[in-house]
Amino acid sequence: MSCMIAPQLRDPAWFARIRFAVLGIILLIPALIATEFKPWLLFEEQNLKITLKFLGDFFPPSLDPSFLKMIAMEAWKTIAIATVGIFLALILAIPMTLISTRVLSISSLSGNMNLLPFALRQTIRLILIFMRSIPELIWALVFVRVVGLGPAAGVLAIALTYAGMLGKIYGEILESGNTDSSENLLRNGAGRLQTFFYAVLPQNLTELTSYTVYRWECAIRSSAVLGFVGAGGLGQQMDNSMRMFNGSEVATILIIFMILVALSDSFSDLLRKQIV
Repeated sequence: MSCMIAPQLRDPAWFARIRFAVLGIILLIPALIATEFKPWLLFEEQNLKITLKFLGDFFPPSLDPSFLKMIAMEAWKTIAIATVGIFLALILAIPMTLISTRVLSISSLSGNMNLLPFALRQTIRLILIFMRSIPELIWALVFVRVVGLGPAAGVLAIALTYAGMLGKIYGEILESGNTDSSENLLRNGAGRLQTFFYAVLPQNLTELTSYTVYRWECAIRSSAVLGFVGAGGLGQQMDNSMRMFNGSEVATILIIFMILVALSDSFSDLLRKQIV
C-alpha cells in the first residue's frame, strides 16, 4: 500500500524540492550555453589525438639532477611566498577585525552603536571588501609592474587578497559565537583587547586556527598560479617549461607540486590535532 501513496503525501516537501530542481535546471541551461560547455568535443578523433600526444610528452618525467635541484629551490620559494604572504595578511587582518567586530564594541551593548564607531566599522568593512574583491592574480600583475619580477610581487598579492578574506571570516566567526562572556566583561569595565584575549579568543581559537591553516594551504596553491605572471616559485618555472614545450619537466613540476600540497595538508592536520 505504501508504494501506491502519492509522493507528495509521503514527503510533504516533495513539491518544493521539485520546484527548486526545475528552477536550477532552468538557470543552468543558459549558463552552459554562455560558457560554450561542449564536453563531447573532447572525444572527437582529432581532439583525442592532440590530447594523447600532449599527455604522451609528459612521460617519462624529467629526473635530471640539476633540474631537480632547481625545482627544490623553487618549491621552497613557493612555500616561502605563501607563508610570508599569510603572515602579512594576518598583520593587516587582525587589527581590522578587532576594530570592525561588533561583539568587541562597548557602544553596541545598548543595542545601537554610536555614530563614530559605526562609521569606523563600516569603513573597515568596505576596505576588506575592496581587498578581497580583487583576485590575487590581478594584484600580482600590478605589483610585478611596481616591484618587478620575483617573489615580492607574489607575497604582496597574497597579503592583500587574503587579508580581506581573513578579516571577513574572522569577524563572522567572532560574532557568531556565544557573546555572554564578552558582554559581561565589557559591562564590568574591560577594554576591547582584554575582552578579546580573555573571552572571545579562547572560545573561538580552534575555528580561527583551522580557517587560518586552510587559507595557508590555499596560499600555497595560489603562489604557484602567481608564478605564471612572473611572481616566482613553481608556477614561473612551469610557465617556462610549457613555453619550451618540455612536457617531461612539466610532469616533474606537477608531481612536486602534488607532493607539496600533500605535505602541507598533513602539516595542517597535525597542527589542528595539537590545538584541539
